[in-house]
Amino acid sequence: MTATPRTETFVGAQGNALVGDVFGDHGPSVLLLHGGGQTRHAWLRTAKAIARAGMTAYAVDQRGHGDSQWIDNGAYGFGDYAADARALADQLAERAGRRPAVVGASLGGMAALIAEGTAARAGQPALFSALALVDITPRVDYDGIAKVQGFMRAHASEGFASVAEAADVVAAYLPHRPRPRSHEGLQKNLRLHPDGRWRWHWDPRFLDSRRPDEAYRLMREANLAEAAKSLKMPVLLVRGGSSELVQEDHAKEFLALVPHASYADVAGARHMVAGDQNDQFSTAILDFLNKLGH
Repeated sequence: MTATPRTETFVGAQGNALVGDVFGDHGPSVLLLHGGGQTRHAWLRTAKAIARAGMTAYAVDQRGHGDSQWIDNGAYGFGDYAADARALADQLAERAGRRPAVVGASLGGMAALIAEGTAARAGQPALFSALALVDITPRVDYDGIAKVQGFMRAHASEGFASVAEAADVVAAYLPHRPRPRSHEGLQKNLRLHPDGRWRWHWDPRFLDSRRPDEAYRLMREANLAEAAKSLKMPVLLVRGGSSELVQEDHAKEFLALVPHASYADVAGARHMVAGDQNDQFSTAILDFLNKLGH
């Protein structure tokens, strides 16, 4: 296993550049897709654990996030992220000679699920060898979504005077999580702009694609449920025990749609499960991946 990750650039569905860190140099491929407003760095500890277990982890910044390309026409719909997930799956499959497993948190999980559903409707083979959904299900709590998006919108335009100010805002939003001793990790999620303000490392137009109307929500839920029912590969649902988005009823509904799926409830974690309880989260992911028998 390589001691440090190597950074590589992949190609998205629109020819857009997708930057990723690669952990490991042999074994089955595992694609890690972060949630909205996050970057590939959210996976650091989990990716290292996957590599130590003899697999190769690909933690990729999704379009409009981190070091990946911002899209000129603002194409940040769920279908756009799903198209990128498919493009990444194809590239990793060509590289390794077999389909990768995917671990998708929130937005990343939706992208992978939609991509699989689209392939199934077209009568095409599965894109991924296995799918782990992290705190996302076809139906979610929309008050929780509003809270998450409200936090993202609050400082999207004006930004912060310093990284320390951003750290204070994050700490107020996540009072359950111990404050890190260093701002180094947080700084990876921020950009210093010419006006001297620090802003999040994602394109603010990303939020413009989040449609709140009820008809769209119902259509999206129905499409995601159909995609879930089409899943044939091994599936794992990981829920934060104190999630703002995925309640126990939502998890039960998903498990009814995908009866062969495994389930892990991570106590003490909210929606950002990997950041809240990384040891428990990584254990659940590794247990799942190790049982695949690649």
